[in-house]
Amino acid sequence: QEVKIFRALILGELERGQSQFQALCFVTRLHRNEIIPSESMAKLRQKNPRTVRQAEEVRGLEHLSMDVAVNFSKGAQLSSHIHNICAEAKEAIYTREEDVKFWLEKGVDGSMFEVLPQGSDLPELQRCRLCPDRWKPCICSYSLSIEWYPCMLKYCKSRDAAGKVSSYKCGIRSCQKGYTFDYYVPQKQLCLWDEET
Repeated sequence: QEVKIFRALILGELERGQSQFQALCFVTRLHRNEIIPSESMAKLRQKNPRTVRQAEEVRGLEHLSMDVAVNFSKGAQLSSHIHNICAEAKEAIYTREEDVKFWLEKGVDGSMFEVLPQGSDLPELQRCRLCPDRWKPCICSYSLSIEWYPCMLKYCKSRDAAGKVSSYKCGIRSCQKGYTFDYYVPQKQLCLWDEET
């Protein structure tokens, strides 16, 4: 479906009176060259599954402005996985306007998307880490890093008896990638990790 879903579970801080966890879902377009094909993934057999792996390639940090909310109950038409992955984040599923345009062109129902307030609409809207009032709306920032994922197939070369060179799949290349998501929250209380320390 060309859909990528990130789910973040943020544990409550007991010293701040937060006993619950907070869930966030970020949904973006998956480009074809970002990850290995699913049929190759199905054939993967991991040796030593308990080994802590190091990525062979570190891909740059991606900074994404998540300016659209996704309606959880309608999200299944975008991806059937939203229902399971984002169940705890029903009110906090975000995407980007540019990804929405791509999906609308593919025939997805636009009623599942709601454009969120932007800094240009509300000049007083500031970043949560700079906002002194816990009950004011602000732009929250959440960062995460995927330490290891299979990002490319590896190809090796072989020579036949006649000396002709051919290439064949001989493994998986692994990558690490970081993301920072910026998104609107109706009150800073929903973004307490994003404070200057």
